[in-house]
Amino acid sequence: MKPEKNAQLQEAIRNFQFEGALVKAEPYGNGHINDTYLLVYEIGEMGIVKIILQKMNRSVFTKPVEVMENILGVTSHLRKKIMERGGDPERETLNVIPALDQKPYYVDSTGEYWRAYRFITDATSFDRVERPEDFYESALAFGNFQRLLADYPAETLHETIPGFHDTEARFQVFKKAVEQDVCRRAASVQRDVEFVLAHEELAGIFNKLLAKKEIPLRVTHNDTKLNNIMIDNKTRKGICVIDLDTVMPGLAMNDFGDSIRFGASTADEDEPDLNKVFCDMNLYEMYVKGFLEGCAGQLTEQEILLMPVGAKVMTFECGMRFLTDYLEGDHYFKIHRENHNLDRCRTQFKLVENMEKKWDTMNRIIQKYM
Repeated sequence: MKPEKNAQLQEAIRNFQFEGALVKAEPYGNGHINDTYLLVYEIGEMGIVKIILQKMNRSVFTKPVEVMENILGVTSHLRKKIMERGGDPERETLNVIPALDQKPYYVDSTGEYWRAYRFITDATSFDRVERPEDFYESALAFGNFQRLLADYPAETLHETIPGFHDTEARFQVFKKAVEQDVCRRAASVQRDVEFVLAHEELAGIFNKLLAKKEIPLRVTHNDTKLNNIMIDNKTRKGICVIDLDTVMPGLAMNDFGDSIRFGASTADEDEPDLNKVFCDMNLYEMYVKGFLEGCAGQLTEQEILLMPVGAKVMTFECGMRFLTDYLEGDHYFKIHRENHNLDRCRTQFKLVENMEKKWDTMNRIIQKYM
């Protein structure tokens, strides 16, 4: 770690309400956005305590105070509901550790924002579906997240990333990126560009329904990947939804769809060999079953019928975002190799094509569990 980066980390550590002797501080996880560290403390006879410390990405989350207000509001609500059900709020929702000044964040001497959570012990998040049952458990957990927050007033939440899942607005940003072509990359990806343009109708479908009030606005997670669920190591049950930065008003179909595009794929999100990329209908069905069970009747009939559309829209949107970032110079998503965002976008477009081939099957599965 660079000296200046380590000094910044140490400053943040000193300014939170941590107890005990720090025995380890190291980078943790493989998230695209924030810088995450695992801290290990020794507290006398109490043994080892682990903490997650994060430096928030201000280029993505331009209003970090509002992000933390959303997180505190939602986790407080979840904590109350979990306790009413006789659950364990220490493991079933995120728990924010305050800074020395009692705020849920610390602003360091360079103006960067940091926040800390209690580490959820004896649980794992998976980047890929290793067992179908884990995908089902993640569906139950995200559905339960919808159920527990069904009575939370969505309109009181800040929009932490304006237009985050406004696919129509994302489409306009994409077209602008193609026109400006600041990195002179557009000519080499014409087939990908044409794919997006050919699917323009997907971009506006949900905005039209919202405008006509045919679908409700809900508290949504907006990043419902499998690796945002902690699965208990012993019971293999999904116990906690994490990474709440993008919790804001949104659509249930988008939360469902983002899970499918990530978890029901037969390959990694950045798989270069598109012959390996398909939407697995067995995993899709497993997720439909778990998500609807978790929601426990909180969704409208229209929302349920639109779930396959959500899968296709979110997959298309994500591919379009990867391609936009590639055209603009890879400034949003962290990349680890040349053409990384291009590989990512192409897996998403391959999934959209595969969903279109399996469209009747996807809708029949929804009807089965309504």
